[in-house]
Amino acid sequence: MHGFTGNAVNTYKGPSHPQATIYILRLRAKQQNTRATVYLHEGRGHSGAFPLLPADPRVHTVGVGMTSVSLSWAPSASLTGLPETQKSYGYCVLANSQRNHPSLCAAQVSAGKKKEQKREKHKEDRRRVAAWPILKEWWWQQWDSDPEPQSPPSSPADEYPGIQCACQGTESVCTVSELLPDTRYYFDVFVMDRLNGTSAAYEGTFARTHEEAQAAVVALREGELRWVTFGDGGPGSEQFFSFRPRGWQQQSGLLTLQSCGGGEKVTVTVSGEGQVLTSQAVGGDLVHIWLQGSTSYLVRLEREGSTANPVLPGGPTASVKIQASSAYHRTEVPSLPSTLQIKSFNRLRGCNTVTLAWMGTEERSLYCVYRRALGEREAEAGGASALTAPCLGPESRSDTERVLCKYFQELNPRRAVTTAVIGGLEPGTAYVFDVYLMRRWGIPIMYASKMVKTRREC
Repeated sequence: MHGFTGNAVNTYKGPSHPQATIYILRLRAKQQNTRATVYLHEGRGHSGAFPLLPADPRVHTVGVGMTSVSLSWAPSASLTGLPETQKSYGYCVLANSQRNHPSLCAAQVSAGKKKEQKREKHKEDRRRVAAWPILKEWWWQQWDSDPEPQSPPSSPADEYPGIQCACQGTESVCTVSELLPDTRYYFDVFVMDRLNGTSAAYEGTFARTHEEAQAAVVALREGELRWVTFGDGGPGSEQFFSFRPRGWQQQSGLLTLQSCGGGEKVTVTVSGEGQVLTSQAVGGDLVHIWLQGSTSYLVRLEREGSTANPVLPGGPTASVKIQASSAYHRTEVPSLPSTLQIKSFNRLRGCNTVTLAWMGTEERSLYCVYRRALGEREAEAGGASALTAPCLGPESRSDTERVLCKYFQELNPRRAVTTAVIGGLEPGTAYVFDVYLMRRWGIPIMYASKMVKTRREC
């Protein structure tokens, strides 16, 4: 009389045969784990055992985000025709990353297979697929079912164990959240009849969530000195930069950084060709990172945050000075002075002149000296407040403060001492002197500020 093969809902309608007294219904499962439910209705017209689907049973996608998808569908006549006090019907929305399900029964079997696969992973012999867990589950379902058929179950999971609805209720809209970015998901909507324990499936849909937003990468130009400022983005704020050294054979370079945030923690991570080359903290002292082995580099600056001292909106901002330069003929990081202290000679201190000395390097470099006169209050206060900020480079100083620039080189590091006589000073006046080591590459290195007061009488 009728035949059907598949895993969807199938309905057969036909007249009764007067001479037939027994009808035989044979079900054969082609898979090991399966479940089938059969309903029989005698008489003409709608049986009322299954919820009604609208004329347009499709599920529509109204919005797709990176971790969420919004759905809508036409309401079922079974819900619209009921009074508000009667709540025997409701919707259940399911989401998965494998396929659409033609029925709630098929969705339950698929969920059961997932659980079974997880359990099998923990077993030594994965080939044994015992039917006892399925029978045991079926057995307890029979005992856990409500003996009174007129009292509806509290949720769809009572009738269909293992089903977790992303949305349930009487609203014909749903937003499924907590999804993975750039992933294809399948969505099914079922209208449930809690009184009879039946359901009807809408035509499911699918959607792919958006990719994660890629952080903007700023290209560092050759020798460009850039200030990177972290606002009140809070802990974990980060910025990305790229640098491609010049040269054909030896594409090496030097990355120089200095933190100017007054104690704010900043971490720099340098990657080349997809591999992390180095990751270290950036403090008040200059950080030199030698770049070699890749044609281009990705620099990631991250402002660290802690639970003890969280970064609050309107709080202190962290800033970092960064510069990248190509090193055509170099093979390593340039040498640094053995000390960054400036020495003044008291015996050579006069009313209009002072003599300063500082350590240099074996490389020929340019040294520039800047001076700044202090007022009486500043001179009396002294201390760190009167000294120049470590991040104040020569690009931020006035030309009137520069007193001299000289080249110096000494191959013997122990004897790399240079001196300078600074004239044109006022008697009895306190001055702050700063020395900058200038190179073709890297951020200028600032020596520790030195405060010297000229003699009042000579």
